[in-house]
Amino acid sequence: MRRYEKNLSSIKMKILLVQTSFLGDVVLSTAVISAIKKLYPQSELWMMTTPLGAGLVRPDPELAGVIEFDKRGKDSGLMGLLRMAARLRSMQFDRVYALQRALRTSLLLALAKIPHRTGFSSARLSFLYHVRVPRPADLHDVMRNLSLLSAEAPLSELPQELRLTVPAESELSEAVRVCLSKSEPYVLIVPGSAWRTKMWHWQRVRELVHKYVSLGRRVVLVGAGPEVSICERVAEGQAVENLAGKTSIADLVALIARASVLICNDSSALQISSALKTPTVVVFCATSPSFGFGPWKNKAMVIEREGLPCKPCRRHGSAACPTGTEACMREVPAQRVFAAAESIARTGEAA
Repeated sequence: MRRYEKNLSSIKMKILLVQTSFLGDVVLSTAVISAIKKLYPQSELWMMTTPLGAGLVRPDPELAGVIEFDKRGKDSGLMGLLRMAARLRSMQFDRVYALQRALRTSLLLALAKIPHRTGFSSARLSFLYHVRVPRPADLHDVMRNLSLLSAEAPLSELPQELRLTVPAESELSEAVRVCLSKSEPYVLIVPGSAWRTKMWHWQRVRELVHKYVSLGRRVVLVGAGPEVSICERVAEGQAVENLAGKTSIADLVALIARASVLICNDSSALQISSALKTPTVVVFCATSPSFGFGPWKNKAMVIEREGLPCKPCRRHGSAACPTGTEACMREVPAQRVFAAAESIARTGEAA
């Protein structure tokens, strides 16, 4: 760490951490909370994130508070940006670390006049930051996020564990409380994702569920929004507990924390399971773990359809298969996923 940063470590600064991207990205940024508190243990650390992300990080004891930035809702547009800038100015932060690389974020923090701003050199309008650091493309996203602090400490000296607080039972919905009150262990399946081409085909998921049910095993399904209809198709006529459309973010965290094994796609459920150390089998369809969003420090297996010349087609998936075949989504057999889940649940071995 630089000498002037060592001197600052004993000063109680007010620091803001910014991550307003997808829910999984918020989870992958939580190691930075620990890292900032290690560098500046006397600091008052706040985090600005989305309303959805706020539900995940608000219980963190290292955070003094959470600021919700509803960039697609009440805080959208120029007036929303100016209102949030005025709010941040009034809070008198001493420094800010911006994981977000969007033009809007760079402009917002400059308008907030935070006197010490650190961002990535690849951020749009990066000249508005006082400290600009490179974001290494070849690392896992957890390490890419931590690299924001690389001007102040070597990455090897920073905490690298993700952090999430499992909610208390009183914070959970009635449906989830009933589910968790049963003594029988369960396999949790989350078949959805933000992008359609990142979702293992629902017919393969249904085959997997049928396999578990035929063996007398307990299966719980979870999904939100458009994923509800997928879960309904998967569950139709099968003895499963379908909680799709009945869960909050707190519910999802609690369900993943208690699952004997999680089966999911490249989605926020995967990142939550990494933080909670839940054994996980993840099916990568259109995307690839080589992009840096694979499992992190938990017992996990990655399953994907190898040998496709079109895969990966995009970094973050898309609404439709560009070739029309959906081969990466359809050609992962249910038996292969079942075998992986059984192996990891039984032995704890990851591959």
